[in-house]
Amino acid sequence: MRRTLLESLTHGPLTEAPPAPDEAALAELARSVDKAAQARLGRSLSIRAVDAGSCNACELEIHALSNAFYDLERFGLRFVASPRHADVLMVTGPVTKNMREALLRAYNATPDPKWVVAVGGCAADGGIFRSSYACLGGVSDVVPVDLHIPGCPPSPTALLKGLLALLQYVAGK
Repeated sequence: MRRTLLESLTHGPLTEAPPAPDEAALAELARSVDKAAQARLGRSLSIRAVDAGSCNACELEIHALSNAFYDLERFGLRFVASPRHADVLMVTGPVTKNMREALLRAYNATPDPKWVVAVGGCAADGGIFRSSYACLGGVSDVVPVDLHIPGCPPSPTALLKGLLALLQYVAGK
């Protein structure tokens, strides 16, 4: 035990260094998202995350949006605990047989106008779980989807860009 502790103190971490933040790009993205949300809704955008049966990789990236580095609140976006207070349902994973009813209830409880965002490859078409006996397929097989954000898992920046694309698409309608 002592040897392991001493090695960890002298050799440093074995992980890679984090990428250098592009503060200018994040600031521009923040302005764009906030402007689009204010123009469309007159307020911040509320998001309800729904896990329909995923491996949790996409949830980790979604939760990273709330950390100090990405700070989702500065973009005018926030997560809510109830679909009754949400504008967007952000659904991850393939829809399993056991989660079908829960997803439908969350969708029906979300007030209009509402948008559904399918996050990750599994949410798009079932991904590697597509042929499982417990999987019904992608999110669009159960509820209508307005936007697919590809990736396995998509990065937090890709998630923010996807939400901005959704707001721009809705504003253009």
